[in-house]
Order: sequence, then C-alpha cells, then structure tokens
Amino acid sequence: MKLQDLRSRQLVETAVFAAGAFAAFIVYAMTLCPTLNFIDSGELATVAYTLGVAHPTGYPLFTLIGWLFTHLPLGGSVIYRLNLMAAILCSVGLIFYSKFLSYILAVVWEKHDQSGGTSARTRFYERTLPTLFGTLLLAFSETYWSQALAVEVYSLHVLLLSLVLYVFVRGVVPALGPIKGKGEPKEGNTLLLAAFAFVLGLSFTNHMTTIFLAPAFLYLYFAAFGFRKEAWRLIGAMALPFLAGLSVYLYLPLRAAGHPLMNWGNPVTWEAFFRHTSAKQYSVWLFSSMDTAQRQLAYFLGCLGPEFFYIGVALAVLGAWSLFRRHRTLFVFTVLLFLGCVLYAINYDIHDIDSYFLVAYLTIALWASFGFRQLIAVVTSQEARTVLVGAALVTIVGEGVVNAPKVTLHDMTLVEDYTRDVFQSVGPNAVVLTYQWDYFVSASYYAQHVDRSRTDVVVIDKELLRRSWYYPQLEREHPWLIAQSRPEVDAFLVELRKFENSLPYSSQLIEFRYAAVIRSFIERNMATKPVYATPEVEPQYTPGFRRIPAGLADRLVPEAADSAAWPAMVTPDFHVHVPARRDAYVDGVLGLYSGAYLRAALYAFSLGQRERARAFVAQSLALDPANPEALRLNDALQR
Repeated sequence: MKLQDLRSRQLVETAVFAAGAFAAFIVYAMTLCPTLNFIDSGELATVAYTLGVAHPTGYPLFTLIGWLFTHLPLGGSVIYRLNLMAAILCSVGLIFYSKFLSYILAVVWEKHDQSGGTSARTRFYERTLPTLFGTLLLAFSETYWSQALAVEVYSLHVLLLSLVLYVFVRGVVPALGPIKGKGEPKEGNTLLLAAFAFVLGLSFTNHMTTIFLAPAFLYLYFAAFGFRKEAWRLIGAMALPFLAGLSVYLYLPLRAAGHPLMNWGNPVTWEAFFRHTSAKQYSVWLFSSMDTAQRQLAYFLGCLGPEFFYIGVALAVLGAWSLFRRHRTLFVFTVLLFLGCVLYAINYDIHDIDSYFLVAYLTIALWASFGFRQLIAVVTSQEARTVLVGAALVTIVGEGVVNAPKVTLHDMTLVEDYTRDVFQSVGPNAVVLTYQWDYFVSASYYAQHVDRSRTDVVVIDKELLRRSWYYPQLEREHPWLIAQSRPEVDAFLVELRKFENSLPYSSQLIEFRYAAVIRSFIERNMATKPVYATPEVEPQYTPGFRRIPAGLADRLVPEAADSAAWPAMVTPDFHVHVPARRDAYVDGVLGLYSGAYLRAALYAFSLGQRERARAFVAQSLALDPANPEALRLNDALQR
C-alpha cells in the first residue's frame, strides 16, 4: 500500500475515534454537574480560579489548565466551566486511548502497524471496530464516566495516562523485533521516547499514581532493549525531557512565595515542598493493615462486574487469553499494568478509592477489545459479523443505561444548597467552627472567594487547625482572629513544629495546646461576634458552652450565662432538593438536614413547646425515616 493511502486510512480511523469520543462528550454534557460537587470540588475550583496551591500533592498542571478554562468564553459560572473542562479532558483522553488500543491490536493481530493488502471493510471489522468497542466500554464504565462530570484532578489524569501509554508503546514496541520477541533487539523511536519522557513528567505533576505504570513500563522497556549499555544510555537521554515535564512542580514554591489566597502547605522551603508533593500527611493510610487490603480488594472485585456491564468483564477474560496466546511480552505488560495498579491501590485506606483503580480499568477495556477481536476472528461471514456489531452496540448502550443512574449529576445542587443553608443559619460576622470538608468547608471557599457570598463569615476548619501552614492563611484573611489568640496559637505552633520536624514531642501537650487554641477562638470572639459549631465538633472542644440550635449549626453561649440572655433558637426552614443519584455523600447531607430539624425538635421539647417539636420531628423523619433518635422523640410526643 502506498504511504499516502496508508496515511489517508489512518486519518479516517482517527476521525472515527474522534467521533466516538464526541458521542461520549455529548452524554457527559447531558449528565454534567451544574455546580459544586462533594469533597474537593470547591477547593480545586477556587485554587484554579485564584492560581493558588491545592491540597497535596499540589496538582500544579491541573491548576494552570483550570485557570485557563475559568477565563475562556465558554459561558456559565466558573464552576460550570471547570466541570465542562472535566468532560472535555476525559473525551480527549478517549481519543488517545483509542490510538493506543488500535496500535496494540495492529501489533498483535497484523504483526506490524501496517494494513497493506487489507480492504477498508476488513480493517474496520478487525481493527477499528474492536478499538471503538473497547474505548466506549471504558467511556461508559462507572468510574471513568464519573471523572467527566465534575471538576477533579482525575479527568486530566486519565487523559495523561492514555497519552503516556500511546507514546510509550509507539516508542518501545518497534524495538521488540519479531512477533515472538526473538532475534536481535531493534532500535526504538528515540523521538517518541523523548516525547514519552516529557509527558510522563507532566503526568507526575498532576497525579502521583502515575507510578502505577512503573512495573509494566520497566518490563516492556528492558524486554525491548535488553540491559545493554545503549538501553541505559537512552534512559539517560530521556532524563532531560522528563525533568522538563516535571519542572511544572516549580509552580508550587514560586506561587506560594507570592502568598496566594489558597496556599495549602505553604511549600516555600525544600522540606515543606517535599512533604507536600509526597503527600506525607496521607502516608498514614498507606499499607496500614492486611485487613484494609482485603477489604479494598473485595470492594474492587465486587464492583468489577457492574462497572463493565458484566459482558465487558467476560470479554476481557477472553481477550487476556487471546493476547497470551499471540504475544506473551505484551500480555505480561498488560498484566503488570493491572497488578501494579490494584496491588498498590488496595493498600490505601480511604473511602473514595474508585479513581485509584483507573489504570486497572483501562487495562480491562483493552483486554475486552481483544476479546471482541477474537470473536471477529471466529465469525467470518458478513451476516454473522453484522449480528456481532449489533451485539456490541447493545452492550455499550446497556452499559450506559445501567450506569447512568449511578453517575448522573445533572440535578446535583445539594452541595451548593447545603452551603447556602449553613450560611443562612448563622448571623452577620459569624465565626463557624466545623470540619465538614466534604460537604461544606471545601464549597465555602468557592462561595466566599469566587461567588463572593457571605464574605463576612469566618469558616474555621477544626482539623486544618492541626497544620502549621493553616495559621498564616487564616491570618492573611482574618488578621484580628489570630491577633486575639496569639499567645495560644504561638504556644501550640511551638509543640506542633516539633511533631512536623520529627523532633521529640508530647502528643498530650500538643492536644492540650490545640484545644486551648479552639477555646480561645470561641472565648475571644463571643462578646462581639456570634460563634457557632457544626454538630460533628466534639463536646470536649466546647466545654462550658451551651449549644443553641441555629439551623445547620449550633450557636455557642456560655453555660453559666443567664438563660434570658441566650439567643432564641433559629427556626430551620430549608428547601432540600434530593438528587436522583443517591450515595453515601448525599445521604450524609440529608442526615445533617434531618439532624438540624431533630435538634430543633429536642430544644423545643425541652422548652415545653410540644407542637413545634412535633412539626420539627416530622420534618426530620421526612428526610431520614430511619433516624432512631427522631423515632424515639416522635413516640414520646405522641403520648
């Protein structure tokens, strides 16, 4: 086949892959979150909008790309544009994933990345169609789809993973030589390997789980080049482009030195920079116990079937067997991709673990495409192949229909509503002590610093008070807050820095000083500002204070004060929009709403206001019918 014809076919094939990615984008846009989502959504959006420093590992590349998207004329709010960015990044990632799949299929089934002597129809059935099937199977899997619907670092992560995989195999596989892997090693594509090294460096600046690729990449590289001097020399040559990509991390200390609004970890020193980029504070959750690994592995295996509509997993088993028979080296490469991800991820003791399995899911979709290709090899008649195409389409549509209710966020306004209702629960110039990061604190950054809503309120994250970098950030925003509590803050920081710098420390003294800081924030402000605590703040941090229900928070007043001086209870009046998709986070917020009504009911009951108590407990049970405390109070009120 002429080179011009080959390039023409490749362009057509790429256009088909782009069309598949665009179809996925349309679905993503239809199920996109219109506003804030749970966990880090508000913080990441604020960091991108203000060019700040995000929580570990900092995510500088994501921040820079996010800043660009917040300034593009795309219409809508800042958060909507960033959510749309997630959909775009995941869709572009599908194009590179398709190119990766197509290349691997060509290597294994066609012996070389050529298609001479094959008709356009044959190429479509034997290469384009299996690639498109595997790509769309991935696109509408629950975890991948979820990354496309709200701002998070994993949307950029999947794009970079797909790009790294594609460039790497294009650079290394030609050096494998004959299909059986025998004979003298050949030269790889040094230009592509330099590009691979650069993109790999970029990928690390977005997410450190790029390290999951290491076992598979090292295996395939040395399988291709051997342990010769030339192989090591080539690694040395790749160091410079790798460091060039990794240099994006310089954003963190450079930007932190400018004291941005959001400056998590303040990584201006080498020690702080290393602690931040290595996510040292999260290391306590890594490799914590065998029980954790068993629990997370059971979770992964339990989700695997529904993730890919079961049929996808069955095809993956067939495809892995087919790859094993046809190309042992690439089979081992894919197995190491899978195991390198799963064996590490299951040892991370966090609740929202799904995104850490993304490399494994990319591998399963690859195997599934090989399984589909194996079926095409068995089915040779045109009529049978047409039926197979129909079955593939039904599988993709079925997967989408099953997974759509699990992922859709098109009506998710609960986080924005909850944040607004917390702010409406507190008075002017309030001080709010909380550690509802997933529901409120992260979203409050966006509400206050991007939407400029309730900027009079001081939101103090109780758990971030355990980090020394948090105090300069609080001081820049609210200098009077720290000035009033300077003795307690300084005394605590002296002890805390001993712990942070691995010096001898007393955990009891640190806790004592920490509690003193919280108490000083309450006492020093109570005379001039209303002070509140959300219900999860433990009683030991508010001794001597009475809690008066105030919607979604509690007003703190001195226990010894005259009851006539206590503020009246703030009557909760919320209009809760329950989204179609229910999960632990949605149920958690609904539980907080239910708890607010319950606390109001208990307070009214204590004042002898039985009718008000009945009304409040009915609203509590409407949101959480199984709330045992609300049920007991309801029974008492019926007597």
